[in-house]
Amino acid sequence: MDIGNSSFVTEFILVGLTEYSGIHLPLFFIFLGIYVVTVAGNLGLFTLIGLNSHLHTPMYYFLFNLSCIDLCYSSVITPKLLVNFVSERNTISYAGCMTQLFFYCFFVSAECYVLTAMAYDRYVAICKPLLYMVTMSPQFCTQLAVVIYVGAFIGAWAHTGCMLRLTFCKANTINHYMCEIFPLLELSCTSTHINELVVFIVVGFDVAVPTVTIAVSYTFILTSILRIRSTEGRSKAFSTCSSHIIVVSVFFGSGAFMYLHPSSLLSMDQGKVSTVFYTIVVPMLNPLIYSFRNKEIIFCKKMPTSNHSLMINFILEGLTKRSELQLPLFLLFLGIYVVTVVGNLGMILLIAISSQLYSPMYYFLSHLSFIDLCYSSVITPKMLVNFVSERNIISFLECMTQLYFFLFFVIAEGYLLTAMAYDRYVAICSPLLYNVVMSHRVCSIMMSVVYSLGLFGATVHTFRMSMLSFCGSHIVSHYFCDILPLLTLSCSSTHINKILLFIIGGVNTLGPTLAILVSYAFILSSILHIRSTEGRSKAFGTCSSHLMAVGIFFGSITFMYFKPPSSNSMDQEKVSSVFYTTVIPMLNPLIYSLRNKDVKNALRRVVAGRQSS
Repeated sequence: MDIGNSSFVTEFILVGLTEYSGIHLPLFFIFLGIYVVTVAGNLGLFTLIGLNSHLHTPMYYFLFNLSCIDLCYSSVITPKLLVNFVSERNTISYAGCMTQLFFYCFFVSAECYVLTAMAYDRYVAICKPLLYMVTMSPQFCTQLAVVIYVGAFIGAWAHTGCMLRLTFCKANTINHYMCEIFPLLELSCTSTHINELVVFIVVGFDVAVPTVTIAVSYTFILTSILRIRSTEGRSKAFSTCSSHIIVVSVFFGSGAFMYLHPSSLLSMDQGKVSTVFYTIVVPMLNPLIYSFRNKEIIFCKKMPTSNHSLMINFILEGLTKRSELQLPLFLLFLGIYVVTVVGNLGMILLIAISSQLYSPMYYFLSHLSFIDLCYSSVITPKMLVNFVSERNIISFLECMTQLYFFLFFVIAEGYLLTAMAYDRYVAICSPLLYNVVMSHRVCSIMMSVVYSLGLFGATVHTFRMSMLSFCGSHIVSHYFCDILPLLTLSCSSTHINKILLFIIGGVNTLGPTLAILVSYAFILSSILHIRSTEGRSKAFGTCSSHLMAVGIFFGSITFMYFKPPSSNSMDQEKVSSVFYTTVIPMLNPLIYSLRNKDVKNALRRVVAGRQSS
């Protein structure tokens, strides 16, 4: 079912990397190989950094973030490109296109500033080695990362927000392999002057500021290196710098070539080739030229400039202290995680390739599956490692990173459930206006608000947590880095943190809860007016599934965060946390989608299509 006004574009057709069908299959295998190397390299890199305490330094913290960004923004582009190589008609919905554009802009902008932070890190390490651990403290690195992601979000929202204001009422064929800014602007039947101005300002800022900062940093670095008397020392320093400069040159060079050129000097085919470098090639190269050539990665040796005694490490107590339960719990949660990954990934792919599921309901379901997959992956893998490890250590930087992404996805899920309740309200209470009210633009704007609220809440909590001092016990009485267990370890005042938790947590819980209750009050009233028993039963069945998931999610969060401090033990809080960090991401594909006739029919068509081919 289409969403939006039928007189306007409801889906786009991607031309792809090339229109010559004879090379589609070879290109499919080439880019599949590149993507496999990208995923394996970046996953392996940030797993190695996460598990090895010798690599818990500022340099590898930024490498950890770089690998996460490379993996994410490559995954925003490459899977769709691969599908298009083997599909007859390469379509993408309006909402899907805007979503791809937003995350593409977000991760590319974040990469610019992470590369800049890495240049600054090298400047401090080489030019001011005695002050390195003081300047590049865990708190400063965390705050720098937060600034990077907030800046990237603002840039991505500026581009996507301006794109949402345009009208596409004529051609819908995008002369590219992804939803990129310039090819989309060419299709608009309204003025694109503001969009072009935003591109010039935002992209110019995102390129000029990092480029100037990196150039200044390396000017000082070069001066310091030339003063090193040891030939071996100069060679090692130059080698490290040359690797960084190569990636910076490829990334910023291709980006500037794509965006900051006179429009008459570059064909779209050249633009596609340029885009391939920083969307597909660079994410594959980064783990190699940054890390796998690095002796510290290979041999896990300590950095000469690092003082690990100044780095804070926490010990996670885990889900239980009883050793005889560790192996059974490991197998249990491994099974849950496998079901979670398979269920949510399968749902995302099914919705992406099934045109009959291109509707607001399934658009929200695809985002729900994405969020469930992500925030389960933030918690469960570390918990599984802890079940089979003797001492469950997590660095301060890793802990803040886990806390940030956990809060981001959990808050986003709360508001996404609210958006889904509103979608059901419109579908049941105003069915004739459904396609008008729940248009592509409305859905895209709602998802942007969902992620914005998640980003805001996560940023505020993590920033305040990074400002605290932890000078006493470092044993976290939990199986992951959550707010309350960390606050109990701080030796500085946590009054502001508790106030923020009460205010932001209260708004993020009560706001969605009230909105859902109001929506379902109207839904219930409309259902009771349905004369058909079968119709009422079907509507109640859909609502009961959603209400059950909402009840478990918000109930467990309320039980965890909105209670008197003495009312329950930490063990009870752990059990409560298991529901919304592990169980709910597994249940959502089942209670929302796998019981749905549309999803079952789409799955049968996909299976039947494969069998016939």
